[in-house]
Amino acid sequence: MKKILVLLPLLFAAVAVEAKNYIVSTPNTSLVITADEGKPLYFRYYGTKASSDDVFSSHRSMKYQAYRSFGTRCDAPYACLVKHADGDNATNLVVRNVESREDDTTTGLVVTLEDTAHPLTVRLHYVAYKDCDVMKFHADYVNNGKKPVVLQKYMSAVLPVKSQECWLLHLNGDHGNECNENIEPLGEGIKIISSRDGGRNSVGSNAAFMLGTDGKIEETEGNVIGGVLSWTGNTYIEFINTRQNGDPILILAGINPEASDYTLDGGKTLETPEMVFSYSTSGKGQVSRNLHYWARHHHVLDGTSMRHVLLNSWEGVHFDVSQEGMNEMMKDFSALGGEMFVMDDGWFGGKYPRNDGTTSLGDWCVAKDKLPEGVDGLIRFATDKNLKFGIWIEPEMVNTKSELYEKHPDWVLRHESFDPTYGRGKTQLLLDLTNPKVQDFVFGVVDNLMKSYPEIAYIKWDHNMSMLNASSLYLPKSKQSNLYVDYHLALKSILERVRAAYPDLIIQLCSAGGFRLNYGYMPYFQEVWTSDQTDALHRLYIQWGALDFYPSNILAAHVCSPRNKYTQREIPVKFRFDVASMCRLGMEMVPAQLTDAEKAYATRAIAEYKRLRGTIQQGDLYKLVSPYEGNRDYASLMYVDGDKSHAVLFAYRTILFRHMPDKIIKLQGLDPERKYLIREVCPEVEGKPLPIDGKVVSGRFLMEEGIVLKDLNKAYSRTQPFNDIREMNDYKSFVLELIAQ
Repeated sequence: MKKILVLLPLLFAAVAVEAKNYIVSTPNTSLVITADEGKPLYFRYYGTKASSDDVFSSHRSMKYQAYRSFGTRCDAPYACLVKHADGDNATNLVVRNVESREDDTTTGLVVTLEDTAHPLTVRLHYVAYKDCDVMKFHADYVNNGKKPVVLQKYMSAVLPVKSQECWLLHLNGDHGNECNENIEPLGEGIKIISSRDGGRNSVGSNAAFMLGTDGKIEETEGNVIGGVLSWTGNTYIEFINTRQNGDPILILAGINPEASDYTLDGGKTLETPEMVFSYSTSGKGQVSRNLHYWARHHHVLDGTSMRHVLLNSWEGVHFDVSQEGMNEMMKDFSALGGEMFVMDDGWFGGKYPRNDGTTSLGDWCVAKDKLPEGVDGLIRFATDKNLKFGIWIEPEMVNTKSELYEKHPDWVLRHESFDPTYGRGKTQLLLDLTNPKVQDFVFGVVDNLMKSYPEIAYIKWDHNMSMLNASSLYLPKSKQSNLYVDYHLALKSILERVRAAYPDLIIQLCSAGGFRLNYGYMPYFQEVWTSDQTDALHRLYIQWGALDFYPSNILAAHVCSPRNKYTQREIPVKFRFDVASMCRLGMEMVPAQLTDAEKAYATRAIAEYKRLRGTIQQGDLYKLVSPYEGNRDYASLMYVDGDKSHAVLFAYRTILFRHMPDKIIKLQGLDPERKYLIREVCPEVEGKPLPIDGKVVSGRFLMEEGIVLKDLNKAYSRTQPFNDIREMNDYKSFVLELIAQ
């Protein structure tokens, strides 16, 4: 349903609790601000849902300037720094107006701040969702003058937090090692989570955090604030913990101001990205569930639709694409019960054939020597095998060995006076999206494919290069520092055009793995390639961290070849499927590499996943045993339907010691008054499920007493030779289905 914006008197959408104090609330949380005309805006409270009496009689109440500008109290942290047209860099923002806003899904406030000395307006948006405990903040900068101003710091959000003992959870990592979960005390001083890659904003760290305000962050206990910056470009989240004069811990979040002084012309507006917050009094697990629900229902494209089980060709053949090879993979995957086939890199190139990473980007024509029947032939074959067809592109890139570069060498990001720094293959460069002609070209990559092959159901949109050359041949010299922002505003414009033309096309976001895992992209993409690391053991940790903030249905997880190409580790097929099945299941191999027994297992596993994916992809997540804690020998999580009638439990043993103690896990999220039939999903040996299979147990008992992971500790079967490696490996797992009776 199309949202309808309604401007209401303040009495309705934002209830006045004192003369100029305003509350904005979700079902279980509240935000309180003080807005007196002609004075600075003050932040008073964010936390569990509260009345005026609750807030102003509480130790949690505070009075902290909500959006401080440089120019008054210059020794204090500030969110706004502007160089005005007259060269002055002092700004004094005061409240001029407060509007309430409401639509079908949200209520909120827009607070207008004006500079008392210059023609500058800053509009602060505070939005609360009616059906989930999520709020989002952002700021609009409006240049009301005729001459340009330069925005030097322009944060989306400021959030003061009162805390006696504060702990921070954040994600970091690199290629093939994304989303490592880190939990640490937030000591005195300044902590910054930021990205500066230019093109990819999750390199090194993810623009997301959780803050425990009353001690170490736990899964089911304690007060926790979660935050995610929804922006496709360079990000910045700063935590300031001075402990001076009882000051709160201050969170500043927005576009990374480094090398991003933004020239804003007269009469123009810059809208900063949204900072999304959630609050829970019952640990980080509830924050995750809040963000997941919000993402699926309000933010991610097609967030409530079921995702397909697909096979991607990359790890199987890399650049060695051929008509025969693609057909063989499709035939074998169809026999396993797959639903979609995606042809990755290596299918294109005219004058310069694409056989490695050094050529052809930009020349999006079919390589006839590889695909004599063309994409049409592949689509016909896929349709015959009851598969949907998808294809890989990297439309923001070009190789110097390409016909595109020969025609338009001025379309790339580079400095006019010195040689550029090259990316992959020592020939790759980034196209300059600030150039309108380049925008048309990038849109045309998708548009031409879809007009030529309207049966394409899926596109994998990749981005394998940092912005190594942050200079534009299109932007004037006076606006070169706009590049980091304008590139992504242009990308957003392109993606909006794509979505207007092809609203039903499934597009996966990829960037050397998960380097673009950020909500800023998700109104335009249905899913993200979580990581190039497909080793199941490593993926368990990566997916665990990503699930702190991002829902399972957007995280693509593929079963790799028997011997992983990155780690050379051999992991049993069941463990590989069980790890991939905790998110959006797929495969990344040549199916013919599987043994007959592995093919039989894969067929069963895919069929079971398709039956259970409604709960896995849309259910509430409960993390039970973290692989990051203890001896790192177990991990377990579960998904529960909204009505608690159905659940899917995943359990993993990652390392084997002789005589390991049995692990007891207590389930979560069930109805204590109902009984549940327990069924093992896809046992290792068909027809031989675990002893717990078929038992009926109350939800209360499962949550209070738990189940024992005894069967994960069997080192070998006494009926098998002791040296049978299949029984002695480190990797054991099982999946249980719970059905309310």
